[in-house]
Amino acid sequence: MEPQLEHTVADGVATVVISNPAKRNAMTAAMWRALPGLLAELAADPAVRVLVLTGAGPTFCAGADISTLREPGDEQQALAVRAEEALAAFPKPALAAVRGYCVGGGSQLAAACDLRFAEEGSLFGITPAKLGIVYPASSTRRLVALVGPSAAKFLLFSAELVDTGRALRWGLVDEVLPAGELDKRVAEFARVLASRSLLTQEAAKDFAAGRTDREVHWAEQARGSGDTAEGVAAFLERRAPRFTYPG
Repeated sequence: MEPQLEHTVADGVATVVISNPAKRNAMTAAMWRALPGLLAELAADPAVRVLVLTGAGPTFCAGADISTLREPGDEQQALAVRAEEALAAFPKPALAAVRGYCVGGGSQLAAACDLRFAEEGSLFGITPAKLGIVYPASSTRRLVALVGPSAAKFLLFSAELVDTGRALRWGLVDEVLPAGELDKRVAEFARVLASRSLLTQEAAKDFAAGRTDREVHWAEQARGSGDTAEGVAAFLERRAPRFTYPG
């Protein structure tokens, strides 16, 4: 099977699967190139309210396909950074469902998601120090924001793999699930996210990312959306809300 990014959309949830099982779902140059376009397509799809990123089989992503490192180094890294930034900029909630190895470029992608759920026994690592590669500045800043400077330095300096217990303590993952329960929990939580106000979620992503130029924009969106009125009415009537933003 050719390495590829597979995707499905069902019940408001877009699932993107990193599929390169022969190499533990390592990302090829073609896969890095394809991800931003795929994300743009899903972001524009009104049927999509949540994104789940995962890997085929027992591995999330073992990083970049090392064989492609024979290509010019700057170009390889630029492809990965563009894909990571596109994922971080995805306007709707993005959840990484991690099992097995989440290493190198895999950790870049997971860190670019809003939340990370992992199966017990998964391993995380950021390994450029094994290859003499300078980790991208933007990726380093995102990692520091996620786990703090000390944990980020541990990962970057040592290139050691850490288990889910340490990853949870550091904030690298948000939930750890027993073996066999990850898919069920992710599906349940994705349904919860899909049922909530996308207006609230998209504004929260902007503000959490430090955007200070969007307050007027989101105030206007709130006034015109009807989500607030619907949310209050649903609460008073003791029913599930039917949010319509961007409608």
